Amino acid sequence: MNSVDNYDIIVAGAGLSGMLAATVAARAGKRVLMLDRNTEEEVGKKTVWGWTCGDAVAGSHIDFVTRKLGVSFGFPELDRRVDGVYAISPDLKTRFMFEGVGFTLDRPEFETKLLQIARKTDVEYISQFDISGPVLDGKKVVGVHGRDRNKEEKEFHAKIVIDALGVSTVLRRNLPENPYIERTVDIDDIESTGRYIYEFDLDHADLKYYDPDNALIHLNNEIAPGGYGWVFPKSGNRINIGLGVQKRSLDIRNAKMKRSDNLQTLIDNYVKWNPALKNLKVFNKNNNGKGIWSVSVRRQMESLVYDGYMGAGDSMVMPNPISAGGIGPALISGILAGENAVRAVEENDTSVKGLWKYNLDYNQAYGKRTAGMEVFRIYLQSLNNDVLNYGMKTFLTTKEASDITLGLIPELSLASKFKMVLKGATNLRAFSNLVYVVGKMKEFNSLYDAYPKTPEEFAPFKKTVTTIIEDAKERFKPNPV
Repeated sequence: MNSVDNYDIIVAGAGLSGMLAATVAARAGKRVLMLDRNTEEEVGKKTVWGWTCGDAVAGSHIDFVTRKLGVSFGFPELDRRVDGVYAISPDLKTRFMFEGVGFTLDRPEFETKLLQIARKTDVEYISQFDISGPVLDGKKVVGVHGRDRNKEEKEFHAKIVIDALGVSTVLRRNLPENPYIERTVDIDDIESTGRYIYEFDLDHADLKYYDPDNALIHLNNEIAPGGYGWVFPKSGNRINIGLGVQKRSLDIRNAKMKRSDNLQTLIDNYVKWNPALKNLKVFNKNNNGKGIWSVSVRRQMESLVYDGYMGAGDSMVMPNPISAGGIGPALISGILAGENAVRAVEENDTSVKGLWKYNLDYNQAYGKRTAGMEVFRIYLQSLNNDVLNYGMKTFLTTKEASDITLGLIPELSLASKFKMVLKGATNLRAFSNLVYVVGKMKEFNSLYDAYPKTPEEFAPFKKTVTTIIEDAKERFKPNPV
């Protein structure tokens, strides 16, 4: 096996977080190697189908990259501006606005733009390299090994490895057993998702089904058990339309409804369900017109670092637990990982302790609200359509619902006034459970506001987090229909 040493930082994966981490580190003068399995022409491609993704990102996350790197983005990579996101009840009678101004991306164009930015630095970039696992010195990560485009085994060494290989990363899964980073992800915390990019004609205007200025999310546990469907506008009379499901919820739904649906049949039925769209034709630019992928919907790993190792983006299960949006946290974590890798190399301390500040920085920038949002996601998956309809109409105001999706804590002051007029034991129980969930969100937010400043303080923090989550999963079982 060939071995190459003397890199400061190896970035595994040239997706969103990987390219930003490599750019930041190389700009600081570090010797950076970026390895990726794709060809350069297909940089950032997630699966064999393409750059499969909902493509939506908040404008604030694009602004974060612009501020940090001093680069600007525009068309074609920012494909379409949207004013916000509407979550719509199963009966289509109630909708909540959340998020705010954002964009739907042209993912191949966006990834190409990031690669162009990275190539303007001294990043050493090797495409078509398939990483097999970490190289260890004792229990410390000191590099990666894999096969190059000629199937030749190679090994690269560095002071730090940044893992940006995605949710099924072979690096995280092959770490030594350790108290900081979980190597596996519970299947109930994974959603199977898929989508089409279509060109279409508008049959008739109906903002419940298609909104040219806003992204739409349909909450409906018969259509998308344990997840949701989406219709996101793109430029040129195109849409990104798809859905995500939790396997356990889908199994329960199929058994109760005596159906045998899978993800693909659900997606196709969802497209047919939408009466506003006609003359649909797959827009297959870059062979990216359809695809299926997996998305985590839990809090990020309690720690993002290990000896010689950092994770960013999907490798650390960073997507928003409620919306499953992963582009924003990938952008943020990539930059923060690059900054902290540089600092650790300069301070000559790449141990868990030397890398710990990355945990603190990411927690402050994005991560500190995700555990609370995970509890709310678990609660949502326990509600059938009837309760969702009633709850969205009765339990929450628009502002309270928006606060929850941002990980903020509503007082439920207005919603509590409706408690006296709730009809039926099921609705009373659902409201009481909502009050419980909001209390747990508040507990989590306080816990993460006091995130451990050192690795020595970490064990009791992690134990408390996992106990609360396990209690929530025991209390709120999936119940889609």
